[in-house]
Amino acid sequence: MSSSCVRLVGCVRRSCGAATWLWSRRSYCSMDGDSSNAKTEKPKTPKIYTKTGDKGFSSTFTGERRRKDDNVFEALGSTDELTSAIGLAMEFCLEQGHAFEEELYKIQCVLQDVGSNIATPISSARESHLKRTTFSEKPVIELEQWIDRYTEQLPPLTNFILPSGGKCSATLHLARAICRRAERSMICIVRAGEADRNAARYLNRLSDYLFTLARYAAMKEGKKEQVYKRTNED
Repeated sequence: MSSSCVRLVGCVRRSCGAATWLWSRRSYCSMDGDSSNAKTEKPKTPKIYTKTGDKGFSSTFTGERRRKDDNVFEALGSTDELTSAIGLAMEFCLEQGHAFEEELYKIQCVLQDVGSNIATPISSARESHLKRTTFSEKPVIELEQWIDRYTEQLPPLTNFILPSGGKCSATLHLARAICRRAERSMICIVRAGEADRNAARYLNRLSDYLFTLARYAAMKEGKKEQVYKRTNED
């Protein structure tokens, strides 16, 4: 098995709730009841579009239909955007040969778990849903350990840092800003008792991790971080 396949399997295993939800919603798998036909007929190419959201509604993992501007889907969209931003940052970091690629990859997988938790409103969830999408404290603790390890290697922070320090560092700062928004979008869901507090805590720690990692990347590349300077007022 190739390394890319191993990584994909690992991500799906850690994100079974989100993966199953996406799989069932998109109906990527269609089986014919007649096994003989299945052997002779050419498999149909699955369609990425379902048309089920054309009227402005979408489904949660629990099967509940909600408006697309519902807080649940706002939080899901922000988390998805965050995962994409981390993917972009990862590509720039790979070009520089940084060794923290696997951490970013694991974070992307954990964010699938966060999305799975968001997509499972507790008020409409059955016990089977909750067992598959509950978010524990373990990923939060792991992020704190990573933050502490990088912080020990960095010079003390004495100024307000502006997003800078090379492409890797700057895109990590961009991901950090998106992470803050994702956390804000999730707070109302947690307050309503519809999502696990640990999932919101993870987003909070993740923004700190991305800030620390951005500084670390700039230091390793020997790039200068721009600091805030008050401009002269006329």
